[in-house]
Amino acid sequence: MDELVRQIIGYARSSWSYRWWGMVVAWVVGVGGAVGVYFIPDKYEASARIYVDTQSVLSPLMAGLAVPSDVNQQVMMLSRTLINRPNVEKLIRMADLDLKVTDKQQQELLVDSISGRLKITSAGRDNLYTLSYQDERPERAKRVVQSFVSIFIESGLGDKRKDTDVAKRFIEDQIKNYAQKLDEAEARLKDFKIKNIELMGDSGKDSLSQLGDVKAKLAQAKLDLREAENSRDAIKQQLSGEQVASNAETQAGDLPVAVPELDTRIETLKKQLDDLLRGYTESHPDVKGTRAVLASLEKQRNDEIAARRAKMANSPVSTAGVSAMSQQLKMALTEAEATVASLRTRVAEYEARLTQAKGFMRLGPQIEQEYAQLNRDYEINKRNYDSLIARRESANISVEMDSTTGMAEFRLIDPPNVPTKPSTPNRPMLMPGVGVFALLGGVLMAFALSQLRPAFFDGRQLREVSGLPVLGSVSLVPSPAWLRKESRGQIHFVVGLVAYAVFFVALTFVVVFLGRPI
Repeated sequence: MDELVRQIIGYARSSWSYRWWGMVVAWVVGVGGAVGVYFIPDKYEASARIYVDTQSVLSPLMAGLAVPSDVNQQVMMLSRTLINRPNVEKLIRMADLDLKVTDKQQQELLVDSISGRLKITSAGRDNLYTLSYQDERPERAKRVVQSFVSIFIESGLGDKRKDTDVAKRFIEDQIKNYAQKLDEAEARLKDFKIKNIELMGDSGKDSLSQLGDVKAKLAQAKLDLREAENSRDAIKQQLSGEQVASNAETQAGDLPVAVPELDTRIETLKKQLDDLLRGYTESHPDVKGTRAVLASLEKQRNDEIAARRAKMANSPVSTAGVSAMSQQLKMALTEAEATVASLRTRVAEYEARLTQAKGFMRLGPQIEQEYAQLNRDYEINKRNYDSLIARRESANISVEMDSTTGMAEFRLIDPPNVPTKPSTPNRPMLMPGVGVFALLGGVLMAFALSQLRPAFFDGRQLREVSGLPVLGSVSLVPSPAWLRKESRGQIHFVVGLVAYAVFFVALTFVVVFLGRPI
């Protein structure tokens, strides 16, 4: 610490030798700076405050129907991007600032100058904005701010309409694009169904479902065929009995009697019983029920045969009656034969279809995959198309709402006015600052000269710098005349410093109370 203090004292003593040079530099720089501050052109700042009301009564009412827009974000972005070249050029024309512009270079300089002096400041989340501009002429500053306010309001409305139009055009283009995709997808589906109509069928079923349907129809056709064959066989038996009765003279009680309707049902139940016994035991409820019905039908058939034979026993057997019955049985047999032939044709057709369906089963998975892919593409396009239609309607509602309420309401809180006092330069602050800066410049000059031409004031400092031993020192014995000269020099230096301070204090006083350069 002592070493540091000693070094500082040494630097001060060295600089004190060149104090007059520092005084000269301080006066020259101070006077020059003061003159410059005096004659800096005054600039007047005109400003206006605008409040942007972004709240709308319709916004909560139309929630879910209209597209919500972040008006606060839009206004904030507008405030940051408003000062651009097109707007500045428009402002120059509106404020008549280009009346003296004669060439392109002057136009560029004017645009750069205006852009640098325009300012937009925000008060935070209160949506309060201040538009300001500085100029040497207060009337021109007011005119520029008025034009700036108009551009701010017009840009907010115009940009909103422009964004809305761009969004609507984009949605319309996308709707047309997806409508074309839907048409193409529907055409592909139609061509695919026509190409694979054998596999798809009228109802659009896959090959596996069609195979099951064909098997079911084939089983039903075979059942119908068996029933028809049983009916035909029963008619043949009855016809044989009638023929025996017509060729031999037998007793009425020995004539064979048949009941076709009961015989057919009995034969059918016997077939069903055989099928059940293949899969179930005698204890199964279906087997027991079928046997009970079969026993009841056989008893009913025996009773009917006994009744007919008793009737025939009480009346003579008529060959003509037997012959008429034989004719009826032949006609019934013919119809039964036709039915059997028709059912055989149906069975053959279903068997052929079953064989074809089994052959198509090899291509079934590939066809189903292609159909699923086509259908999936169509559903995606259809969903996007419906979504775009809904968004277009929502955008139309939003446009109508914005045209009714506007993007936001711009309220001019403080209109532009002509300032009476310049905003810059701040001479009461600049004058003392120039004085202090010039004084520091003088101190630095004295210190620099002391370092260029160093002097030693004690033996210790000389020994440290030279590295040689100091054998002794000779002290100066000041004379009275030398002391008087030194005292006068110090007094003159102090007077110079006081005069320097008084000079800048006086200038500051003049600036504060007059406010304009002398």
